[in-house]
Amino acid sequence: MEETFVRLVCPACTKNWQRSPSKLPSHDAPFQCPDCGERRRMAEFARTERDLMTLKRLA
Repeated sequence: MEETFVRLVCPACTKNWQRSPSKLPSHDAPFQCPDCGERRRMAEFARTERDLMTLKRLA
């Protein structure tokens, strides 16, 4: 079975990473960049619209 990942990018520092949606908060919950500490809604860290849809569906 293939595991699904959501690709993320910090709007402030542009750090790119990926994480399993089951390990992320809901798309409208606060989230903090692990590198720079920028706090925004989780949805703002989704790299693409497809990543956002995956997050909404599986997180």
